[in-house]
Amino acid sequence: MHYKNINSSAKKSIALVAHDNMKQELVKWCQFYKEKLSPHNLYATGTTGLLLTKQTQLSITKLISGPLGGDQQIGALITESKLDMLVFFWDPLEAQPHDPDVKALLRLAAVWNIPVACNLSSAEFLINSSLFDKSYERSVPDYERYLAERR
Repeated sequence: MHYKNINSSAKKSIALVAHDNMKQELVKWCQFYKEKLSPHNLYATGTTGLLLTKQTQLSITKLISGPLGGDQQIGALITESKLDMLVFFWDPLEAQPHDPDVKALLRLAAVWNIPVACNLSSAEFLINSSLFDKSYERSVPDYERYLAERR
């Protein structure tokens, strides 16, 4: 696969996702960093998005619930280079009925080279990074070139 560089702007598009047992931890994190998050474009799966909107008053684009396809919606946004970062507080101790969807989402985040936070510590590192509010270049698969070479 060939790669190309794209620009991640200073105003990030950030997906916020949490399993049931982790939703309150994500709410607390968003409340603490409300000022830092509010200038950015925020997306969340259904239930998490409703909870975050009610408890933080952040403006969030709500997708459908994760188990009903919200994880795939976020995955699609990643492949279209419409997301710059994924904050996914997942519960490693609880079996999830949509576990294959979760793995697919994390795989897409790795393929399309976006930063991912899977817990509080990694989320702290990302939001406090010097790149959080700055534009930067990242390398992504050059899918157009891939298709052109197969014609």
